[in-house]
Amino acid sequence: MLSNQRAFTLVELMVSIVLLGIVLSLALPSYRTFVQNGYIRTTAESIQSGLQLARAEAVGRNTLIEFDLDSDAGWSIGCAVPRQGCPEVIQSRDAKEGSSSSIVVTPAPAGGTKVIFDNLGATVPAADSLTQIDIDVDPAILSADESRDLRIMIGIGGNSRMCDPNLVAPDTRAC
Repeated sequence: MLSNQRAFTLVELMVSIVLLGIVLSLALPSYRTFVQNGYIRTTAESIQSGLQLARAEAVGRNTLIEFDLDSDAGWSIGCAVPRQGCPEVIQSRDAKEGSSSSIVVTPAPAGGTKVIFDNLGATVPAADSLTQIDIDVDPAILSADESRDLRIMIGIGGNSRMCDPNLVAPDTRAC
């Protein structure tokens, strides 16, 4: 007695695999763009969090706190004048944590590497003080129209704002 069994034929299986391959080949470029733009966002959020933490530490410790930006998007915060109870490094973040080597961080002014916050949370002017940081992906990885650049602007009052330099007012995300 033969039972009524149902299964995929080899032809049906091969057609399914070919269709899956076509769908994946169409989706892969969009996925790569999504991932690279995610790296930009992660890097920008990390830098902005570091700036906010440095400002909060300056107010909380009632002393000068320095935010130092590395050339590869890593950062550290610490006391501008280390002493007992106020270490040279309070917290740091390595560039490899959640980011990618394809991310390009451009400080402004050129050569700027730090922001010093006073006990009121305002910035202290210095020769190598940052006023803005542009975060983008290497143009060899993504074209300019695929990339979603971000900018962090640092105000004299110590506030930091993340914005999109490619948008224009009245869009609230514009710089």
